[in-house]
Amino acid sequence: QVQLVESGGGLVQAGGPLRLSCAFSGGLFARYVMGWFRQAPGNQRELVARITSGGSTDYADSVKDRFSISRDNSKSTVYLQMNSLNSEDTAVYYCNARSVDYWRDGFDYWGQGTQVHVSS
Repeated sequence: QVQLVESGGGLVQAGGPLRLSCAFSGGLFARYVMGWFRQAPGNQRELVARITSGGSTDYADSVKDRFSISRDNSKSTVYLQMNSLNSEDTAVYYCNARSVDYWRDGFDYWGQGTQVHVSS
């Protein structure tokens, strides 16, 4: 069973940086597209960024040029470097792992979430 454990959330001042980490275990990391999602109070969960095992990335328009997703396949870890944070980035951030064969095997996993609060 795949497990995802996020870390790195917390309180940060507007304009500052923060880096989230997500440790993956219980499966073959290279077989998963890794993503970061976030959910603010009263809002739906939304995609922030995702990365394939080959390093191709995709970002939400709201975080392009500020956030950077990366993965270390040797450590089975995915990172989200967040810069120039603003109050609209305040949310619970969730790590996601979706199998490259999701439409066949249905493997899709979530971490427990880590809170990010940006103070203005």
